[in-house]
Amino acid sequence: MTLMFWGSLAQAQGPLLDAIKANDVAGVTSALVTGADPNERLGFGATPLAWAVSRQNPDLVRALLAGGARPDTASADGVTPLALACELGDAGIVSQLLDAHADVGAARPDRVTPLAICARFGPADAVARMLAAGAPADKSDAMGQTPLMWAASSGRVEAIVPLIKAGADVNRVSKGGFTPLFFAIRKGSVPACEALLAAGAKADYRGPERTSALQLALYQHHYAAALLFVGQGGDLAERDREGRQPLHVAASGGDAALVAAMLAKGADVNGLTGSTSIKWVTEANFGVPPPPVPPTPPLLMAAAGGHAAVMRQLVDAGAKTDFIAADGTNILLAAAAGSNVEALDYALTLAPDANVADAAGATPLHVLLYGGPQPALEPMLRLLAAHGARTDIATKRGATAAQMAEKGLSEVKNIFLKIFPPPAATTLATAQK
Repeated sequence: MTLMFWGSLAQAQGPLLDAIKANDVAGVTSALVTGADPNERLGFGATPLAWAVSRQNPDLVRALLAGGARPDTASADGVTPLALACELGDAGIVSQLLDAHADVGAARPDRVTPLAICARFGPADAVARMLAAGAPADKSDAMGQTPLMWAASSGRVEAIVPLIKAGADVNRVSKGGFTPLFFAIRKGSVPACEALLAAGAKADYRGPERTSALQLALYQHHYAAALLFVGQGGDLAERDREGRQPLHVAASGGDAALVAAMLAKGADVNGLTGSTSIKWVTEANFGVPPPPVPPTPPLLMAAAGGHAAVMRQLVDAGAKTDFIAADGTNILLAAAAGSNVEALDYALTLAPDANVADAAGATPLHVLLYGGPQPALEPMLRLLAAHGARTDIATKRGATAAQMAEKGLSEVKNIFLKIFPPPAATTLATAQK
């Protein structure tokens, strides 16, 4: 909206408008004294006061209000100067408009109130002032979202607390199926989640797709928030929409604190991904849900993510190190895809055969080369070479690691040839012919 304002203002003329464009407070006062209309309708129905607000100049706002500007005149799209000021967040301007008794209940056409906007963007003290002036604490907009949800979506505890004190419902559900707590989880704000839980927010509420609070935090990769809900008794056995249990997600994300908390709560260290009761809710533009994850334990997910510390945690907790996935992937092959030298080194202590192959015939060398250029490529290749990795083993499609390097990017090829000397590659090429 501000951009539209300025596009129109650039073409507007007159002493008052010229002064606003120039941030000339004295010029604004002079124009008002000589008869300029402080409530003139300009581009998009906005008034000079709205232009001054969008200019973020408290002195311009003060001069216009003193000159008779009405604080409640909305633009053509229904936005009042107060709503605009709340969105832009200048505390001084918001305060001036409230001092001028701007209507705190004047909602936009989508029923979003200045209080909701201020709860998300504006100064915290303005929330309390609006509530004291009679702004309804729990009024929902066209999306069914309340000011508390707006505050939670930005993690603003300073706005959440006064709204709750004013009677905002902490368990209200939006049209999208989210409570204020779920908005706070999506933001990843632990303090906001804690404030809502302390006020009675239901930690066991299920959102769209019957998603739990713990699952939502994990979906969003907000592991600190997930840790909070593990402590709240989150279900560690249920599977998410991709068939993963919470420990799988924590291991894949490499969060050691979260993994430790789940293990302490009894999470199955050898649990496998599997079928889920959650039915995906999809939109046509986003295609179909991804295929289910094949049965995989947390350890392989940690290895594939390159998380050595988590791998050690899981092994210490009893994870089986000899698991082989349906496609033939073992812990070493998984670690070869993880782009982490420490994880690969640890995997080699657990599964020392550097030439193990998956169902497609790919060895750790193949897997590593599939990843292309990466910072850890050279030290990982050297590590495999030190453990006897061979360049002449062909996949079921007939490709050897040497051939892959030869046909790959020059950066990969050069690194490969530094570690595996050209004579070996030349001999292999001759043998292949």
